[in-house]
Amino acid sequence: MQLIAEKLGKSDKLDRLRYLRDDGSSTETAMPRQGILPHDLVHYVVESALGLRNGFTGLVARGAQASFAMEMAHDPAGKQVETEAIQVEAVVEALQTQLWSGQFGNADFAEAVRTACLGRERAPFDLAGIDAERLLYQGALELSARWMAVPFHRTLTLSF
Repeated sequence: MQLIAEKLGKSDKLDRLRYLRDDGSSTETAMPRQGILPHDLVHYVVESALGLRNGFTGLVARGAQASFAMEMAHDPAGKQVETEAIQVEAVVEALQTQLWSGQFGNADFAEAVRTACLGRERAPFDLAGIDAERLLYQGALELSARWMAVPFHRTLTLSF
């Protein structure tokens, strides 16, 4: 699947992310500008780096409309979604917190993932053996730099 992130106009508060599946079908969603890498692109970093296929991006790749996958993955009760999708959301949220702070703290990151999973009544995502700072935090910073360099009214294409 291709993710085509389109940076809209300079004064716009939203950009757009189009998901073009291998079968030619597509869906899209708005990406709020938030000063750090947009949430949906953080999903891309997490799911790609960790090889996960049952998170938000994976649900879209398998045919879910972006709005439906977003509703399912962000459901606080999370009763209708696979455990991996809930765990991915917890990792994404924890990574966003690290991005907002401008520095990575492994213990803080792991605790944020753990508490977010437990708060959704799911087992915590197993971070053992994962260099989260290198794979996730640095990966998000690198993608953020690429995204920030995209001129207005241009796109960035990623493969999932």
